[in-house]
Amino acid sequence: MNKTEQVKLTLIRGLPGSGKSTLARKLDAIHLEADQFFIQENGVHLFKPKKLKAAHKWCQNQCEYHLKQGNNVVVSNTFVKRWEVEPYLNLAKKYNANLIIKTCTEKYASIHDVSEKTIQKMSDSWEEVIL
Repeated sequence: MNKTEQVKLTLIRGLPGSGKSTLARKLDAIHLEADQFFIQENGVHLFKPKKLKAAHKWCQNQCEYHLKQGNNVVVSNTFVKRWEVEPYLNLAKKYNANLIIKTCTEKYASIHDVSEKTIQKMSDSWEEVIL
């Protein structure tokens, strides 16, 4: 990245199975998501609900590290509630990053076997994020 260019922080929101990770992988940026915290050395995804808070903190820390290095970053998480976006809004301000928020609305199968009941609950509690 040219040092005169403003670093970009892209947040991709959406329900499980909406295409967040697929879109994130297409962007020219460091791709982060809380799910990466649960990937073991052998590549197996082992979700542990009790570690979800730690996973999100890890994701935020990784985001800050890469922004500090001057890298473009894309974070793909569900971001159902506005408070879940707040730490990233603060990082964008701290590192003078151009903040972009995209919402995925497709309906693919969830790669992590999230139940329809859970997805519906998330949909029912969805909050819009306006910059």
